[in-house]
Amino acid sequence: MKERIKRNVIVGQSGGPTAAINSSLAGVYRTAIDRGYKKVYGMLHGVQGLMEERYIDLSQHITNGLDAELLKRTPAAYLGSCRYKLPEIHEDQALYEKIFKILDDLEIDCFIYIGGNDSMDTIKKLSDYAIITGSDVRFVGCPKTIDNDLALTDHTPGYGSAAKYIGTSVKEIIRDGFSLETEKGMITVVEIMGRNAGWLTGASALSKGEDCTGPDAIYLPELPFDVDKFVEKCENLLKVKSSVVITVSEGIRTKDGKYVCEMGDNTNYVDAFGHKQLTGTARYLAALLAAKLGCKTRSIELSTLQRSASHCASRVDILEAYEVGGAAMKAADEGDTGKMVVIQRLSDDPYQAGTEVKDVHKIANDERLVPREWVNKEGTYVTSEFITYVRPLIQGDVAAIMVDGIPRHLYKPGYQDML
Repeated sequence: MKERIKRNVIVGQSGGPTAAINSSLAGVYRTAIDRGYKKVYGMLHGVQGLMEERYIDLSQHITNGLDAELLKRTPAAYLGSCRYKLPEIHEDQALYEKIFKILDDLEIDCFIYIGGNDSMDTIKKLSDYAIITGSDVRFVGCPKTIDNDLALTDHTPGYGSAAKYIGTSVKEIIRDGFSLETEKGMITVVEIMGRNAGWLTGASALSKGEDCTGPDAIYLPELPFDVDKFVEKCENLLKVKSSVVITVSEGIRTKDGKYVCEMGDNTNYVDAFGHKQLTGTARYLAALLAAKLGCKTRSIELSTLQRSASHCASRVDILEAYEVGGAAMKAADEGDTGKMVVIQRLSDDPYQAGTEVKDVHKIANDERLVPREWVNKEGTYVTSEFITYVRPLIQGDVAAIMVDGIPRHLYKPGYQDML
């Protein structure tokens, strides 16, 4: 059989960045080069940038082993990200023709997209169009999201590092709360990312140990939030504790489906996927508690720190992200298309996991939520099963490459201007 002549690869990043997304990029690049591809192009700002023919040759930016190691330790999307929803094929066929014309001009064999749920929708649509038109470009998704809500995979790269940061930060917040005494006590409400899935907020329970009580209550978006019961619980906690710390998902909703953040001064911003911007949940609840209970309150919103804190990255997470990037490239090289790499857990203790590929049509536009049995009956805390699940994912540290006391990231003069 005549050996296939390998041409070029293109890779992009999409959706919310993570502390591990660039480790996957490094895995894609290294594997593509090792497998004999001529060039590895990087889309600038995902498929949206590709449509504007904005891309770079990664070999000009990853020139040696140190660059690759720096890339693994660099948070945020090195190539730039986007939140762009491709229309259905029948709605704008000309757009798809344009994309495939660009891919043809660049002599692309493999298209790798690193992202979350909406990004897998892009892989699904492009692979479907390739089948319709007879294109031999192979499209494979590489999972990434701190939300950990992709279907069919045990977990997603990026989640472990975010969970490690959340567990660490909540522990420090709890410690700080006991430093000062106030007349009527103090309640701190910590807001953690999570629109529909509470994987991140549940990770706040990791702060609990021999030297820390952990948060006093945890509220996930999978269960309806009762404001009155919340106030009552906090009032009872104040009777026995001088400092109370509560963690809540940004997306907690009342029984009638209203976001708690909408009860305050929330903005009405909606992104390209129709998602409302969720912010102000902790601020609203802290103000409510101050008014109802007359105690001192604080609201803390971890915000983008959850996904950008590479100084607190999990070694397991960074290594798996790299392996998943390599597995995506390997799958595309060996003929897979319309697929996404998934992580399969083999054991908890010792922790072992492997990768395989699954049909992206069974993943895109689906959400994997925290199982109800992993939350206590009252809906105010996660169970030991949740902790057993998440704890292996936060293990180990990644030593930063320090320059003048600050971590060094991969950066090329003039590159940022292109973004």
